[in-house]
Amino acid sequence: MEKRQLTTQIELRTLENESEVIEGYALKFDRWSETLGYFYPFREKLDPNCLQDADMSNVVALFNHDQSQILGRSGVNLDLEVDNIGLKFRIKPTNTTVSKDLMENIRAGVINQCSFAFSIANEEDAEEWRESEDSNVYERIINKIDQLYDVSVVTTPAYSDTEAVVGARSKEKIEELRNHPKKLEIKRMLDELTKEELLNSL
Repeated sequence: MEKRQLTTQIELRTLENESEVIEGYALKFDRWSETLGYFYPFREKLDPNCLQDADMSNVVALFNHDQSQILGRSGVNLDLEVDNIGLKFRIKPTNTTVSKDLMENIRAGVINQCSFAFSIANEEDAEEWRESEDSNVYERIINKIDQLYDVSVVTTPAYSDTEAVVGARSKEKIEELRNHPKKLEIKRMLDELTKEELLNSL
C-alpha cells in the first residue's frame, strides 16, 4: 500500500438543505508530483483512466490516516466521484467532536491538505517507468490502481515527499533501467573518453 499527499483546496460547502459538507480532490490526474523517494528519486503522475477498474467499494475518510478518527465511509456519508480532473470526495460530517473540530480548522484555513492510500494492480502494464531528462530522477506513470483504501484530511503528510515508498516490483523496474546494458556501455565509453581527455591535457 502506498500513500500520497496532495495540497489542495479543501472547502466547506452548504447544501440546499443547509447542511455543511467537506469537499476536495483526493487525487488529480495528469499532474507531475514533486520529486519523491530517497534511494530511488522519482516523480509520478496518474493516468486519467487509472481508476477505471479500481475497487472503491469500501473506502473510509479519515483524519490523519488514523483509523480511530473516522470521518466517513463510502456508501454511508462519503461520496466519491471521478471527473476529468481527478477523484472528488464529499464527506457529510457526523455529529462527532472529530468532525466538528476538523470543520472549524478547515474554516479557519489551518488545515488544507489531503492524502490517499492505494495499491497498484499486479499487472505488467499497471505502471510505466522511464528515465527523465534529469538522469538522476525517474518518471513513473500509474496506469491502473487496484484498490483505494482511504482518503484522509491531514495536518501534515503521513509520508513526506522524501519518504514516499514504492513496491518491490517498482524497485526492480528502476534497477532494470539503471543497469540496462546500453546505459552501462554508454557510461563505460564516457568514462574512457574522460580518461583520454585527462591524459591529453597532461
